[in-house]
Amino acid sequence: MKDFFDISHLLGLPENAASHAAGIDYALGLVHLLMAALFIGWGAFFIYCLFRFRAKKNPVAQYALVKGKFSTFQEGGVVLAEIALLFGFAIPTWSTIKSDFPAAESATVVHVVAEQFAWNIHYPGPDGQFGRRSIDLINAATNPLGLDRSDPNAVDDITTVNELHLPANKSVIIHLSSKDVIHSFGVPQFRVKQDAIPGLSIPIWFVPTVAGEYEIACAQLCGLSHYRMRGFVTVSPQAEYDAWLAEQAELAAL
Repeated sequence: MKDFFDISHLLGLPENAASHAAGIDYALGLVHLLMAALFIGWGAFFIYCLFRFRAKKNPVAQYALVKGKFSTFQEGGVVLAEIALLFGFAIPTWSTIKSDFPAAESATVVHVVAEQFAWNIHYPGPDGQFGRRSIDLINAATNPLGLDRSDPNAVDDITTVNELHLPANKSVIIHLSSKDVIHSFGVPQFRVKQDAIPGLSIPIWFVPTVAGEYEIACAQLCGLSHYRMRGFVTVSPQAEYDAWLAEQAELAAL
């Protein structure tokens, strides 16, 4: 029954590449079906009124109210449909995405720090521990995150710019923050969009399911060079992701 109502391909949506994307597309498809029904219904009623109350047939205006219950039932049906969409689909989907976070121990955890105009990526390295970062150590060219390599937990940490690598079919938790202004982390194929706000660390999670390369777009106007704030997500099988991590860890140790 769910596939019958799935009209995401008719809505021009991008590829579905995350586990929760189908639920969002399903709810969106139902909303569009409701809007289509309203468009057809009200359009037909409007055309009917044009003919039924045309000037030739009704030369004198009538100021008495038209009595009838059809419009009341129609409006009530619309309200019930909207309540069903809200409480039956929208809120449960939102609750799952925002509340049911996977355990960090079983997920890939990454920090993404936005700035004008780049995405800074921070991986914990093989030890699974994030090293200390300090604003006093920030160097735009060599250390944009201010990572303190003297911290034992930071020795094997991995940092990249505009290059996010993730394993396929495994939960991912991303902690979003910003160094300057409000940015917005958006990957349409994952149905993910979340603002990165200065002073806050905001977690999001998803499960990428399709290997490939996807664009990270900043969905919030963040300055004159906003157009340059593009990054890329590379989703690969677990073995390839582990090999990439090992390679980057060796480079970080040099």
